[in-house]
Amino acid sequence: MLHRLLSMSPWGLTESNACRYAAGMTKRAMVLVAAWLVCVAPDSALAGERETVVGIPAEDYGLYDQVVEQKFLTSQTKLVVLERATVTRIFPDQTEPMTEALFHERDYFMGQLPTDLIRDFVGANRTASRLDARFQFGVRYRFMSAGSIEEPEVASALPVQASPVLDRLAFSRVGRSLRNDQVLLYVENLRPDGTGAGFLVWFHRRDRSWILADTEVIWTLGERQENAEDS
Repeated sequence: MLHRLLSMSPWGLTESNACRYAAGMTKRAMVLVAAWLVCVAPDSALAGERETVVGIPAEDYGLYDQVVEQKFLTSQTKLVVLERATVTRIFPDQTEPMTEALFHERDYFMGQLPTDLIRDFVGANRTASRLDARFQFGVRYRFMSAGSIEEPEVASALPVQASPVLDRLAFSRVGRSLRNDQVLLYVENLRPDGTGAGFLVWFHRRDRSWILADTEVIWTLGERQENAEDS
């Protein structure tokens, strides 16, 4: 059969030439596939890396600074303790991932949060990110990881339980509207005595500045114990 096909070939291939031709075509196909993988695979790998390891933009630290300055600092504050990793939930006992439905059910800010802002906030907080030393709220700060202060000298120089120390703030990633004219973030303040609270903070852009437009307290801890002691 092969001899019959070769005799019918317009190129007049012999059997040996046909074998070399087939081998050459196979090798060429393998080279093309390899070249395609070289071009595409790095992009796929980088895309996967971007999904799992995303740095916090430098401009977001200005928003964090505003929250600390306007909501937590007092004239007595000498040191602020910050969680190194961002949080991926908005309740202390939350085990399920954040969803857009949660925001709609709770009707935060009387239901005025734009859907695209909620969607971006939820997406940005699927995984935790590492905060860097870019805060500029005017007071010394130290990071906390795994329940302990990262810098050992803080414990000897200024006890974490002392009154001038603000214990402890944990931030979420920042969510942005499609037009980048509104942002949303979450911050919580947990204290050693077991009290604390969580806040959603809503910013609006005015010209080139971000204005803290509204804050909603979404949970508190320790109110019952404090009320019982007062009574």
